[in-house]
Amino acid sequence: MSKQSFADLGVSGVVRDALSRRGITAPFPVQSLVIEDVLDGRDVLVKAPTGSGKTLAFGIPLVERLAGANSSPAGLVVAPTRELAAQIVTELTDLAAAKSLRVAAVYGGVGIQAQAARAKRASIVVATPGRLEDLLARGTFSLAQVQMLVLDEADRMLDMGFRPAVDRIVGACPASRQTLFFSATLDGVAGDLASRYTSRAIVHEQRARSGRAEALVEHRFVPVRGEQRVEALVEQLETDRDRAIVFVRTKRGADRLVKRLDSRGLRAVAIHGNKSQSQRDRALSRFQSGAIDTLVATDLAARGIDVEGVSHVINFDPPADHHTYIHRIGRTGRAGNRGVGVTLVGAGESQEMRRLAGRLGLSHGLAGATKGGEGTPAAPRRQRPRGRHPAGR
Repeated sequence: MSKQSFADLGVSGVVRDALSRRGITAPFPVQSLVIEDVLDGRDVLVKAPTGSGKTLAFGIPLVERLAGANSSPAGLVVAPTRELAAQIVTELTDLAAAKSLRVAAVYGGVGIQAQAARAKRASIVVATPGRLEDLLARGTFSLAQVQMLVLDEADRMLDMGFRPAVDRIVGACPASRQTLFFSATLDGVAGDLASRYTSRAIVHEQRARSGRAEALVEHRFVPVRGEQRVEALVEQLETDRDRAIVFVRTKRGADRLVKRLDSRGLRAVAIHGNKSQSQRDRALSRFQSGAIDTLVATDLAARGIDVEGVSHVINFDPPADHHTYIHRIGRTGRAGNRGVGVTLVGAGESQEMRRLAGRLGLSHGLAGATKGGEGTPAAPRRQRPRGRHPAGR
């Protein structure tokens, strides 16, 4: 069976042209699964790993079906974090323009007046729950005319305590809307809510190849002891690599780690919830441009970051659970590219990490690391000039 094209899926010529200008000429698997059903007006429940191309899976049919809509907003996309909302707006803007639609972002950390003015005129609003409720309370606009509702990374919104807000937002939309529910899991509470929010939905699941955590990522577990954790991180950052995202548990820990790396000649920037939106945007811009090739982030702040050329994700602090591990490591190995996920494992963390790795089918890479052995071999080290970074990264 030949691979489907965007034309086969029913995507219009003007949208295909907009995609082609971005170098996107063929659909990813999740897009092939979802687009036709959404264009047919069906509700969908989609379980897909991060980095699978799911934004365009809902974005393409969203702009196709809303073409000619004169209500504001006709489409609503709800996402858990500012970064993810901003990323979705970036992905949708040129596609929406091809259909004469406007897209506006609604999230905290920026001036509310200018944001409200843009959102009031937009055909599609991409919002985080908190700021959206603020604007609705101010009477900036109503959700009474929403024709299509997208809940992206719904499981993460639940993890972050947004369920009451999401319930209210969904309740403010018309019952006759079309609903698209995207989540890393459709089990438990996420699955229950998916059933409540949708009607006769078609369920799609895009699996990572091999059925494990992520087929395009090499998973490494590195044993560390006490104060050796920073030195182990420095060693990983001095390997032959491109951009790297380093995950830590706390905001204070992120800032502290940036200073400790700087003292060792490795420049990095931090992104976390205590940073203003302008600071977060500036840090991401420097990381995306290659001015800085190491980003230190907390889980909340990094949600939705999609930067090309991230070759390594390093868990400086181990993830809380297997879902967090998947979301962290999912920042690399995206869109068909290969990546490396490294987790530093202390003596007191080995048992929990062994359970996590076993659940994800990665025990083969952890056995040595958690028993005091060498674990998965590290990549050959390349000595990098301290304090200097190659241009164009």
